[in-house]
Amino acid sequence: MKPQELPESGPAAALEALKQRACESVDLNAARLGALSRDIWSRPELAYAEHQAHDALTRFFSGGDLPGAAWAVQPRYKLGTAFRADWSTAAPQDPLRLAFLCEYDALPGLGHACGHNLIAEVGAAAALALKAALESLAEPVAVQITVLGTPAEEQGGGKIDLIKAGAFDGLDVVFMAHPSQENAAYLPDVAEHDVTVKYYGKASHAAAYPWEGVNALDAAVLAYNNLSVLRQQMKPTWRVHGVIKNGGVKPNIIPSYTELEFYLRAPSRKELSVLTEKVENCFKSAAVATGCKVEIKGGENDYYNVLPNKSLQKIYKENGKKLGIDFISEDAILNGLSGSTDFGNVTFVVPGIHPYFYIGSDALNHTEQYTEAAGSQTAQFYALRTAKALAMTALDVIFKPGLLEEVREDFREVKLKEEEQTSPVEPRKESGVGEGACASH
Repeated sequence: MKPQELPESGPAAALEALKQRACESVDLNAARLGALSRDIWSRPELAYAEHQAHDALTRFFSGGDLPGAAWAVQPRYKLGTAFRADWSTAAPQDPLRLAFLCEYDALPGLGHACGHNLIAEVGAAAALALKAALESLAEPVAVQITVLGTPAEEQGGGKIDLIKAGAFDGLDVVFMAHPSQENAAYLPDVAEHDVTVKYYGKASHAAAYPWEGVNALDAAVLAYNNLSVLRQQMKPTWRVHGVIKNGGVKPNIIPSYTELEFYLRAPSRKELSVLTEKVENCFKSAAVATGCKVEIKGGENDYYNVLPNKSLQKIYKENGKKLGIDFISEDAILNGLSGSTDFGNVTFVVPGIHPYFYIGSDALNHTEQYTEAAGSQTAQFYALRTAKALAMTALDVIFKPGLLEEVREDFREVKLKEEEQTSPVEPRKESGVGEGACASH
């Protein structure tokens, strides 16, 4: 739990030597890491169904051909497609516990269009690099390295499930990195709430006696248009986007059932709560106008905004620049747009860093072009360079005097400020059906 010490004679030089050893490890393992990434990329799997990726990663860490001492691997760790791999030094005292996270779920119809195969590779590479550096020490230091396989980032929130199951208990700092179009030590990923809306009407012949029907498609269309009108009063940083998943059966039948799915996003949980109320009023009013009954149900897991950690970000940028990484400006970070991630929830329970990295392509995430880029050989250089920067940052956390406490203090201050401003959005786990209304939760 405490920072470690390097030999008094030249501690700075000793730390740089360890960083060099970490980078050499990444280069040494580049072929097997690339093969792992390609294996995951070539067999895309959706949230909670990443069985082949899970097996590939657990085989990777269980393999006897990896350098150094063996990892203790726990397949299907708390979730069916999660895993955990641990390595620790022989030092007797309570260790400092650092974790690297791997994601590996894909997108429906697109495959790895968000590059989660690269996230898995970076997490594995950084963990191997840190382990190699620590194993090179003559005297062991009290450190435990954990690799957590975290499924279902794109849908459902696997990290949130793992938080609830205690997987992050006892960890001191967590690391991961996400592919993008630029390099940034931090981007302000926002809070997100998803909602499913169902309208219930009454079927009737659409030509012979439409007046006998209650049109659920009218309710869905009104709800969609209500949200379009709401956008004029939405803050520029708010996002509402969705689809009509079920719009009826045949043109000559008044639709008795329709279903919509929407994602709501805002910079903080407080703003997300305000936006959620406004959006739900749009859904309810559509039911009132059409005489339909409405059912509004939120997802199991809301995604929280990612809390920054300036101390980790500063050190990561310093290490990245040594490797030739060119980071975007602070203005670009503040004025840029971003998505949402369940890593945000992690930053509310343990200090962490979630940088973004360029992969050699200007293609945008969630496109066919990004899928191709994520599986390319070009992306390998950038992914492995990012893994080196993460491992170097972890070494700083272990050995640089005062840094660990600064990281913890940043975490405490930012979390306290956030929690003083807001209360969590309660997931709407129960759903009620009523004419022109939904149950409160």
